[in-house]
Amino acid sequence: MLAVDHPRYKWVALSNTTLGNLLATINSSIVLISLPAIFKGIEIDPLAPGNVSYLLWMLMGYMLVTAVLVVTLGRLGDMYGRVKIYNAGFAIFAVVSIVLSVDPFTGGTGAVWLIGWRVAQAIGGAMLMANSAAIITDAFPPRQRGMALGVNIVSALAGSFIGLVAGGVLAEWDWRSVFWVNIPLGVIGAIWAYRSLHDTGVRRQSRIDWWGNLTFAIGLTAALVGITYGIQPYGGHTQGWTNPWVLTGLIGGAAVLVLFGIIETRVAEPMFPLRLFRNAAFTGGNLANLLASIARGGLQFMLIIWLQGIWLPLHGYDYEQTPLWAGIYLVPMTIGFLVAGPLSGFLSDRFGARPFAAGGLLVMALSFAGLLLVPGDFSYPVFAVLIFVNGLGGGLFSAPNTSLLMSTVPANMRGAASGMRATFMNAGQVLSIGVFFSLMVAGLADSLPASLHAGLTAQGVPADVAARAAEVPPVGTLFAAFLGYNPIAELLGPQVLGALPAGHAAQLTGLQFFPRLIADPFHDGLVVVFWMAIGMAVLGALASLIKPKPVAAGNDPVTHEAELSAEISEAQPLLPAARIAEPLDDPATRDQ
Repeated sequence: MLAVDHPRYKWVALSNTTLGNLLATINSSIVLISLPAIFKGIEIDPLAPGNVSYLLWMLMGYMLVTAVLVVTLGRLGDMYGRVKIYNAGFAIFAVVSIVLSVDPFTGGTGAVWLIGWRVAQAIGGAMLMANSAAIITDAFPPRQRGMALGVNIVSALAGSFIGLVAGGVLAEWDWRSVFWVNIPLGVIGAIWAYRSLHDTGVRRQSRIDWWGNLTFAIGLTAALVGITYGIQPYGGHTQGWTNPWVLTGLIGGAAVLVLFGIIETRVAEPMFPLRLFRNAAFTGGNLANLLASIARGGLQFMLIIWLQGIWLPLHGYDYEQTPLWAGIYLVPMTIGFLVAGPLSGFLSDRFGARPFAAGGLLVMALSFAGLLLVPGDFSYPVFAVLIFVNGLGGGLFSAPNTSLLMSTVPANMRGAASGMRATFMNAGQVLSIGVFFSLMVAGLADSLPASLHAGLTAQGVPADVAARAAEVPPVGTLFAAFLGYNPIAELLGPQVLGALPAGHAAQLTGLQFFPRLIADPFHDGLVVVFWMAIGMAVLGALASLIKPKPVAAGNDPVTHEAELSAEISEAQPLLPAARIAEPLDDPATRDQ
């Protein structure tokens, strides 16, 4: 066991927290790509109206819980020890992975089992994500902190894409194996962390802000759940934004969050120290993080639909193979993250974080603009270059953004600041589903019914049957493409298909008909989605350039510390502000 002041301790902390971040984020996407195999394994029909909710909750339950809990768990790390909370996260992850892999049920009960235990797994993931950046910030001196955070954050972003490949490979073997892979990694990580990591940061004992925790959890959950169900059909509409329950969730959630903000300004020990937002750089960095997360999450979902539902079948890949190959064809994006992330962290240590954070988002915006020009049946080399550039942009942005955020807060608030950063990132992932799926469903609703009706009647399907099939909500067709399979056989039924000439029936259920049918309507929706992503990336770049403005220091020593940091950061942009924010005896200030 290495002592805290050992020259190699910081590298042990970096490698272990990188494994923790990787494990937590792989699990946010490994289920995403494995859903076809999981639904088949537990005997769920994904097109049945009631089953769309199962699909959404399998995707979003994990992200929702992490978004709600990371701030609280980061605050608990500040109070009781970041390493203690972090170690518990590894243990929870390993145990829950075993439970997930032994789902004894099928149908809706089996789906509820998986959703419930994924929520429990998310608690472990939130413990890892909330405290990893704070542990690194404690362990590394300011001159190396950007590089260290760059490696850690890029591992998290790369994990979301590694999960796509791993999920595709493992789902080919057995759907339960997507959970088995967590067990050895979780056990090894937990033992390693317990034996190697030390709490070196400033710890301040205080009371838990129960009212703040409760109102934050209720408000954020209600708002994000409302967004989730807003993309499902309701009352004859293609989407559910007029659903009273959706409106209740959105309006009620917003009201409770306002109440949460009021509470946080009046309690002595708030879980969410709003005074940190007095620092303009901290506020701008979190806004940029949220916008980038929404844009990146929306891109991920759209690319999977594009590949699994359209491009791969058009190029002869069987639907059962599309999850695996979709993950493989997205590898250039992961490579872009891995190339740019550590490099941008190193360079931002020398030249300042803001230019790299803003430049990364502008590079992402350019890649979105390039994807706008790509046809539905694209040339893969062109597509690979564009997603590689997108990955470069994400890697350029993420490490400097995290370094900027963590360096503008006092040492004893790093756990809370790390939790806030993770909250904005995870909330952005959930919001991306609501925002981009809503845009896509709206685009499909204009053109898909007519395309579906015309395509079916051209193959001899009776007009009344084609009309009923065309009335299926676009969200069902979208999720069919997302899951990578042809829904035409289910829409028509065996009797209709049996009455058609054999050649026509084979055409309808083959690899070409469904992808060609939805390619043009889907691309129309993509145009709207990518323009929205461009706008978010540009706004995020502008937010990243906000400089901290000095304000009059008050009597609160924590506030004074943050404000002093902001003043010196503006006066000397090449001097890491975190050095000023740390106590002199903080191990993080020691150059190893």
